[in-house]
Amino acid sequence: MTQYREILRLFQAGLSQRSIAAVCQCSRNTVAVVIQRAKHANLKFPLGVQTDTELETILFPEKCIQPSGRKMPDYERLSKELTRNGVTQKLLWMEYCEECRQAQQQPFMYSHAYFGNT
Repeated sequence: MTQYREILRLFQAGLSQRSIAAVCQCSRNTVAVVIQRAKHANLKFPLGVQTDTELETILFPEKCIQPSGRKMPDYERLSKELTRNGVTQKLLWMEYCEECRQAQQQPFMYSHAYFGNT
């Protein structure tokens, strides 16, 4: 994750964008965008108790994940089920889809609803 607090702190300390990018191990473009958006949002350092996640919400509101309205699988139960003989990921996914249909909820696609362990 990008270190928004550190980028803004170093910018406030007077470092160049190139130096900030080197210290934070991100691109100069990322540093420039963060600084530009912080200026637009009128953020001043010290920032208080805001975390990088909160700063990301302020600086990049379009990145905030909105609830999809889809039913999440019960991964703990699925993991236990996979240990049984004859149970496959495909079978569990089909059962999950049926549960969603009965509850009139939209399931995730098989590629999005990860049912296994790696």
